[in-house]
Amino acid sequence: MNYNNLNPPQIIISIFIGLIAIGTLLLSLPFANTEGVSFIDALFTATSAMTVTGLIVVDTGTAYTLFGQIVILSLIQLGGLGIMTFAVLIYVAVGKKIGIKQRLLLKQALNQSAIGGVVRLALRLLLFSIIVETIAVIFLSLKWIPEMGWGKGIYASIFHSISAFNNAGFSIWSDSLSAYAVSPVVNIVITFLFIIGGIGFTVVFDLWKSKEFAHLSLQTKLMIVGTLTINLISFLIIFFLEYNNPATLANLSSLGKIQAAYFQAVTPRTAGFNTLDIGQMEEASLFFIITLMFIGGGSASTAGGIKLTTALAILLATVSFFKDKEHVTIFRRSLTYHVILKALALTVGSMCVVIFTIFILDLTEDAPFLMIMFESVSAFGTVGLSMGLTGSLTTIGKIVIVLTMLIGKLGPLTFAFAFAKQSPDPIKYPSEEILTG
Repeated sequence: MNYNNLNPPQIIISIFIGLIAIGTLLLSLPFANTEGVSFIDALFTATSAMTVTGLIVVDTGTAYTLFGQIVILSLIQLGGLGIMTFAVLIYVAVGKKIGIKQRLLLKQALNQSAIGGVVRLALRLLLFSIIVETIAVIFLSLKWIPEMGWGKGIYASIFHSISAFNNAGFSIWSDSLSAYAVSPVVNIVITFLFIIGGIGFTVVFDLWKSKEFAHLSLQTKLMIVGTLTINLISFLIIFFLEYNNPATLANLSSLGKIQAAYFQAVTPRTAGFNTLDIGQMEEASLFFIITLMFIGGGSASTAGGIKLTTALAILLATVSFFKDKEHVTIFRRSLTYHVILKALALTVGSMCVVIFTIFILDLTEDAPFLMIMFESVSAFGTVGLSMGLTGSLTTIGKIVIVLTMLIGKLGPLTFAFAFAKQSPDPIKYPSEEILTG
């Protein structure tokens, strides 16, 4: 394949598929698994890891050996931070010049609006991730080394730190983090990791540089206010809906209820860990979680979904229309027509992918509709939460989920730009109204 003839979206898709193929072959090796994992299950696991989703068809801790788990962890790190980010480090290490082609790829991979500063952003991202993950390993080790011993405690800390920071949701325990539902250390460290990883690295660096709220970029302001608001609302909804549910919060102490509700409220926007039994939650809670999974985290982050700023752009545009305003404004700034159009295209494209996935799974899987919808949105949002359907998926169902995870990670617009022929309007035609609503 001649990469010189491919555009950036096509190259990124090719790299992802190539790494998934390598991961699949490695996980299929006899010394990578303990149960003779089938090719389709290895493909599913490799895709889930590379797209930092966390859905599993076989138990990670028992089906894969230490080698297999390290392969999964490597795919998570590559998929979360982006292969182009690591490529920059290699280029810099060998003293090779980073050309315009590589910068365009970085721009696409990091979801930036311009190529200026993308190399510096990539290097900062690598350094930042190493520092944050190392600090998290130290704190988790203080909890898990006394429980498991040095070897297992440090390994568990490293595995879950990388998985959480990259919003992957993979765990070496079959019940995820349910055993630590009331552990302050695990709750605080893990949620801190996936919130920081999912808020967007440009936001983190902007907060580091600007000390006053007024000096922050509009992207940062929207993400900070939006994240705090949606997390608070989510906590209150989960807390009150599940308060008397004997299968989730009812039997916990008051402090335990707060910790578990908080964890389950912030994890759906792509983290994938759980401390409560998802399948036993109230239907209203599950439907609300589906909404959170579809929204996702921040742009230029390890999170998936349509992204919080996309949802806010659509919401702000809707409010402006109802108020008969000509411009969409927030924090004394106007959103451009292109941003609104892109947000609309991304949302509609994402809905089409989810609807298609739900439709196919409804034909192939013997499961309740809510369970199918939950699984479909979880796969698209690269979340990894499941009501229990993943392990019983048919072969066709697994293939559909694999494709959905890949599209969800790279984004519907990436695939659209990769395969659609760009054709700017050469002629401007007269406008005419149509009836809507």
